[in-house]
Amino acid sequence: MARSKKLFVLDTSVLLTEPKSIRSYGTNDVYIPFKVLEELDNQKKRQDTVGSCARSVIRFLDTKRVAGSLHDGVRIAPRQGKIRVVTELGMSNVLEMDVADNQIIATALKLQEKFPGKKVVVVSRDVNMRVKCDALDIPSEDYKLIDTIKESSSLYTGFKTCLVDEQEVDKLYDDSSQVFLSEEDHRGLLPNQFVMLVSNSNEKKTGLSRFIDYNSPLRKTSSFKKGIFGIQPRNKEQCFAFDLLMDPSIPIVSLVGMAGSGKTLQATAAGLLQTVGERNRYEHLIVSRPIQPLDKGIGWLPGDKNEKMMPWLAPIQDSLRYLMGNEQEKLEHYVKHGKIEIEALTYIRGRSIAKAFMILDEAQNLTRHEIKTILTRVGEGTKIVLTGDIEQIDNIYIDKMTNGLTYAIEKMKKYPLTGHITLTKGERSDVATLAAKVL
Repeated sequence: MARSKKLFVLDTSVLLTEPKSIRSYGTNDVYIPFKVLEELDNQKKRQDTVGSCARSVIRFLDTKRVAGSLHDGVRIAPRQGKIRVVTELGMSNVLEMDVADNQIIATALKLQEKFPGKKVVVVSRDVNMRVKCDALDIPSEDYKLIDTIKESSSLYTGFKTCLVDEQEVDKLYDDSSQVFLSEEDHRGLLPNQFVMLVSNSNEKKTGLSRFIDYNSPLRKTSSFKKGIFGIQPRNKEQCFAFDLLMDPSIPIVSLVGMAGSGKTLQATAAGLLQTVGERNRYEHLIVSRPIQPLDKGIGWLPGDKNEKMMPWLAPIQDSLRYLMGNEQEKLEHYVKHGKIEIEALTYIRGRSIAKAFMILDEAQNLTRHEIKTILTRVGEGTKIVLTGDIEQIDNIYIDKMTNGLTYAIEKMKKYPLTGHITLTKGERSDVATLAAKVL
């Protein structure tokens, strides 16, 4: 017996998160309430990912309009269901029709009435929208992005411990010798993954190194005892971070860690050294972060662009002032002449960024689409550093498993152009570390 088709009513929040969601329901039919079109129209001029998603959906619907009738229904793709735009409203005497969500719910109620033999499902990323649907006995569900990982503890850390003969540890610190790891004995190592060699006869005898590939010797990591811009690493993970940040052959670096683990400060210090410091590899330093909540832009804040961005970019300013110490005039000079750019993410879109050291802070608040958009702006000679804490996500439409930072780490970990390390210890203060762990 053939299964009856379901009717999926898509909320605006779904389309603004993933424009391709229309194609996700197989042979079932997709319904777009007319109110959703109005909400898409209100968002289409935004110069951020929300605006981009709105425009993408509108363009898709326009192609379907040319192929058939959105009112009567047009095939989404071969062997898929149809898409319809509907205007009917049910229970208008109960729901307040000046509320956009209620108009979408009313559309679903009307479809239930019109097609009593079919299951009507409202798909929304809005929790309260789903609660409203349940109260009215309308089946509803979240639009679930495919999880990059099953749980946050399985996120790639960029570090592994390998048991070896004691002689191999000695050879790592002998400049005339080389240490290779065989794939047979140490399967699953990835490019630029950090390896701690541990003697199988004396566990206290260890050596820190970076794996390149099975045909290349391990690269011994530096302790960076002299520090970078006055910042000295306080644990092995911070040593690993500096190793990646200072290597020009790795243009994509990701640093994940709890608040106070040093990820932003280390990235900023390495960027300063390689732009305005003694190792002048890049023409300018760009530091950016998404404007939250939901990167909605800065128009509602008072003042000019710089004044509007200050509340969001203050943490970056704090890091720069800390690193530059008493040289505030020099810092202002660098900013004024474009050597250091502190920019809101909204203004990064559309640029082609070449020969720069770019830091994207708080990247855990970005969607997969946003991460892809930013990384595709990277031009020749640019190094980009993604930093974030997946335990502190402010974007209500993503989580630890579906955010753009997690997605980028897991998708790119097999490629030699990338390097990642998870910073496991808080070093800002005992108070910050305790709060990050127990609150």
